[in-house]
Amino acid sequence: MSVPRYWREEKYRYRLIGSRCSKCGEIFFPRRLVCSKCRSRQLRDYKLSEKGRIVSWTIIRNPPKEYEKYAPYAVGLIELDDGLKIISQLVDLEPEEIKTGMRVEATFRKIREEGSSGIIEYGYKFRPVIE
Repeated sequence: MSVPRYWREEKYRYRLIGSRCSKCGEIFFPRRLVCSKCRSRQLRDYKLSEKGRIVSWTIIRNPPKEYEKYAPYAVGLIELDDGLKIISQLVDLEPEEIKTGMRVEATFRKIREEGSSGIIEYGYKFRPVIE
């Protein structure tokens, strides 16, 4: 990926920003340039809700190579308060604490790192709602 493109897309990697069609109102995540419902190109950035509930979840015990040191870890299908569903890692809880319907919120965390002197990637994950 080119350096200019990396910086142009930074806000989409670090925040829950999708797109919303100005013509039909459909919401997408990740963002799109063309609406798959009405084929309009009139899409605008849309800040997604940062809270939702767990619809389904699983524990990853045999992850891809670059995530082996994080195993086992939980991944959930989250239905955000605005109705959109996304997949994300679940953090700050033990597997036996995870329940379908549990309220969760987005949090900013380390995703992975490329060796001891490589790039550290950050992004969103979901944790139980702190009341």
